[in-house]
Amino acid sequence: MINRFMIFSGTANPALAYLIARELDSQLGNCVLKRYPDGEVSVQIRESVRHKEVFLVQPTSPPANDHLIELLALADACRRAGAARIVAVVPFFGYGRSDKRHGRREPIMARMVAEFLEVAGVDHVVTVDPHIPQIEGFFHVPMDSLTAVPTLCGALQGRLPARTVIVAPDAGRVAMANRYAQCLDAPVVVLHKRRIDGTQTEVTHMAGEVSGRPCLIVDDMISTGGTVAESIRALLAAGAQPEFILAATHGQLVANARDKLSHPAVREVLVTDSVDVHEENWPELRTVSIAPLLASALERLAADGPRGELHSKCLRRTAAQAREEI
Repeated sequence: MINRFMIFSGTANPALAYLIARELDSQLGNCVLKRYPDGEVSVQIRESVRHKEVFLVQPTSPPANDHLIELLALADACRRAGAARIVAVVPFFGYGRSDKRHGRREPIMARMVAEFLEVAGVDHVVTVDPHIPQIEGFFHVPMDSLTAVPTLCGALQGRLPARTVIVAPDAGRVAMANRYAQCLDAPVVVLHKRRIDGTQTEVTHMAGEVSGRPCLIVDDMISTGGTVAESIRALLAAGAQPEFILAATHGQLVANARDKLSHPAVREVLVTDSVDVHEENWPELRTVSIAPLLASALERLAADGPRGELHSKCLRRTAAQAREEI
């Protein structure tokens, strides 16, 4: 099977691509990505991909536009070189927040990115914990949305204080919080927020009891840290025990996110390697790898096997382990 597919990486997260290839007992394909002095991207695939399945590993993490163009260029190069099928492995799918028009004069960027990928030659998309589940409907090609929740729960087992509650920072993360609750056998609290602008939110009310209890705040991504910081403020005001763990699939950590998350009550910040995190000397930050999750999905994809079982079996196994340890 190894000879049937090839794995290539852009510059967004080559470390994750290497780990995926290692899980599959394979190697990264030989390609060169360069930039001209004016910023234009140049891509060259240096080995044959004709009649082969190609996996392109490239999250559209910051700088999102540069990494998106790289992915499009890689896909186009492979299409023109005769690849049998091109699978875009996009662990973090950018522009997911732009899924509808809030006014009459706004683009729907998620749909536009989906169309770009299809035009470039992508035949299948694999992503992890997209910001919006309906993003699949923007594609005409198949899309597999995996979840890193079981992976993160596995890393949290045995580390949560007694009586911890799972906190969804907004209504959109309730389904994710329920997954954590199933794995970790803990109750869920939901915060309801009002967005002030692109970086600021305000918690308006809370559903659930947090008084005297530690909190695990979960989200699909931490970008500027504004939502988490406001959640911590609201939870402490409601009497929560000043012992917080933050868990998110995508740790973009842009702008001054580290400053906002460096609260004395925050014991740990847990993210995956879906995004290449460049933070040093931050003892509270811990990264777990989703390479095994993605490798299992790609192995099934290459063998035309079912991917649905990957989600359910992993979730049930993690839940069973959690019940044994709690």
